[in-house]
Amino acid sequence: MFRNSRRLLALAAMFAALSFTVVTADARPSSSFGSRGSRTYSAPAPTATAPNAARPMDRTMTQPSAARPGTPATAPRPGLFGGMFGGGMLGGLAAGFLGAGLFGMLFGHGFLGGMGGFASFIGLLFQIILVVIVARLAWAWWQRRNEPATAGGPSYRQGLNGGDGRPQQQSMLGGLFGGGSQANEAPQGQPIELQPDDFNTFEKMLGDIQTAYGREDLSALRSRVTPEMLSYYSDEMAHNASNGDVNQISDVKLLQGDLSEAWREGSDEYATVSMRYSLKDRIVARDDGKLIEQLPSEAKELWTFRRTRGGHWLLSGIQQTS
Repeated sequence: MFRNSRRLLALAAMFAALSFTVVTADARPSSSFGSRGSRTYSAPAPTATAPNAARPMDRTMTQPSAARPGTPATAPRPGLFGGMFGGGMLGGLAAGFLGAGLFGMLFGHGFLGGMGGFASFIGLLFQIILVVIVARLAWAWWQRRNEPATAGGPSYRQGLNGGDGRPQQQSMLGGLFGGGSQANEAPQGQPIELQPDDFNTFEKMLGDIQTAYGREDLSALRSRVTPEMLSYYSDEMAHNASNGDVNQISDVKLLQGDLSEAWREGSDEYATVSMRYSLKDRIVARDDGKLIEQLPSEAKELWTFRRTRGGHWLLSGIQQTS
């Protein structure tokens, strides 16, 4: 029994070593890096070329708060009384009431100085609430009276509130006491339409950028990629130089490609395209050019390009497919 167990363990170790050798021999060093503006942390839409989900960015300079417009970097922490009673006017009055009671107890006057003081305070509180409610009702009536009439369709104010022609319902008491609805998240850019020349530019940039990287030509890359992407390419080249090898890439040819997303953010325009392409990709020794590893001759990636409106496209991100 013990001998059989040892044989099984030896066979398992052998298969593990063989599988590791196969993986390392076929593995192509690749990662997802760069930025996609406000969509950096969201997956690109699937396409016919890349139907599977793209890998998230392994390296990016875009902070999560900057990639999600309208999201505060740090949420304010409510105080003791605000956390107990909530926001709005009721929370403030309740906090003041409790604070005044504690103050009276500290100085020996009892909680608000006895039942007489308590009853008078409650009466004052209800008077204030009644005045506020009446004022809000009068203001709402005045607004309805002065709104322009529409011929069967939703009003302009309804369009602003609901976006789909239906007014958003908000409880008057909820608005008064801090229970109103939260604002919707800001949209992550507006869709744009690309022209055939844009796709021709993307195809040309695919070959130019890969070839420039294979030649370790930072000057050629500088005019075709964003500063962030240039720093990543520079790091890769420095890593190869430290290892004493060169990743040579040539004969890049686009086989299939289609658009995933195209949108505008302020004065910047973005386009994410999925591309399947062939290439000659190998790692050779830096000193004598001896072949070290032959890498796969086909790749499938999602490239994101960015430009200032009316300017030239620059590569701003690359994502691997799952």
